[in-house]
Amino acid sequence: MTPTLFAYTTYILVSIGLTVWVGRTLHRNGRPFLIDVFHDREDLADSVNHLLVVGFYLVNFGYVSLALKLAKHVETATSAVEALSYKIGLVLVVLGLMHFFNLYIFSRIRQQARLRHARRPVPPDGTLPAR
Repeated sequence: MTPTLFAYTTYILVSIGLTVWVGRTLHRNGRPFLIDVFHDREDLADSVNHLLVVGFYLVNFGYVSLALKLAKHVETATSAVEALSYKIGLVLVVLGLMHFFNLYIFSRIRQQARLRHARRPVPPDGTLPAR
């Protein structure tokens, strides 16, 4: 196997593995949060959770595919490892950014839902005399 083919194969396998692992983790751990956001409507929370994971996979697998081509020809094992570390590092950064973006969106949804269902303030019992 040539170093270039080794680099491509390893990049694809590691990227797919990382993406699936992060996607499953987000799906499993995001469910309780979404149930809270949607006020114990498990059917709606599960549906949104599934749609978010599908979108996550599409974006990340698309990025992995677009970033597949190496910038330079790999001739040695050392250059293959260097190219792999760069490519996999980019995949990890994209996965991390996607994760934090999802957390931001979820926190905004949760905050708005809590404000909508918060108890209204009570009117004051009286007033203070003017000074």
